[in-house]
Amino acid sequence: MGGAWMVTPALNILGFPMAFAIGTDVTHMAGKSLISTMRHSKFGNVDYKLGLIMVCGTVCGFESGARIIMWLERIGQINIVVRWLYVVLLTLIAWMVFADAAKRKRKEREALATGTKLDAMATGLEWHKTLHKINIPPIVNFKISGIRCSAWLPIGVSFCTGLLAGILGIGGGLIMMPALIYLIGVPTHIAVGTDLFNVAISGLYGAATYSYKGRVELVAALIMLCGAAVGAQIGTVATKYVKGYGIRIFFGFAVVGCGVSVIMKLLSGMSPAIKPFTDRAATILIFGVVSAISLYILISFFKGVRNERAQRPSNKTNSAHAD
Repeated sequence: MGGAWMVTPALNILGFPMAFAIGTDVTHMAGKSLISTMRHSKFGNVDYKLGLIMVCGTVCGFESGARIIMWLERIGQINIVVRWLYVVLLTLIAWMVFADAAKRKRKEREALATGTKLDAMATGLEWHKTLHKINIPPIVNFKISGIRCSAWLPIGVSFCTGLLAGILGIGGGLIMMPALIYLIGVPTHIAVGTDLFNVAISGLYGAATYSYKGRVELVAALIMLCGAAVGAQIGTVATKYVKGYGIRIFFGFAVVGCGVSVIMKLLSGMSPAIKPFTDRAATILIFGVVSAISLYILISFFKGVRNERAQRPSNKTNSAHAD
């Protein structure tokens, strides 16, 4: 999912003015998401039909959000408004992720008590089932995602996520992936790939509009893209070995950590006496969260590869015995 929702606060914590943090992150995120989308496409994790429909709403929302940012910068309220929006949004998403996990656990226990097995694709929160009852034409069948709904549902969802993306510089990944899962009903692995495709296309537009407005530090974006290009390759392959709900739980913890770091930055602006401590703590926390997620993905990746290789000789032996 792009990862921009962590990078924008990190750039701001490291000293980038908020408008430049947003514009630079959107620019680097567009290139990184494009690389990741190409990798996910090979695994069949991208619903291009759904992604293209959502791009229409995302681009319109993105431009609206970018204009709001320019207005907030002119009146001198950009830092306080964007940071508080981050806190509110991260809190809501963290609650949604953990509430979903808790409800799914309860469903698993109930299924076990009745001697049945819960569907592997089942989710805890099922808001998408209610939204799928909206029958405003045209009704579209998305075969890769395995869903059928009104085209206005993904367009409306993508406009709202694009609006927030333009304001917060998050490329839509932070809100688009949960929206795809909980509001549209897309399976987790398809949601990841489709989200990246949408972020890549809308991000290119976002990079263009922020560059035109003079709010992109191109050198920083290129430096970040070099590291992201390598990390995205590893992360994409790692989705083969990381379970869907494992991704969601770590995503939830990452959201909490990122939210706390933003709150620390807000506190440093309110009280100059604690500014050195809160600024340093916010920096340590944001990099700690990123490092923890990266370590989890790497460990899962290496364990998966090791187990896969360990099974190959036994398969050959079994074949030999069968002969």
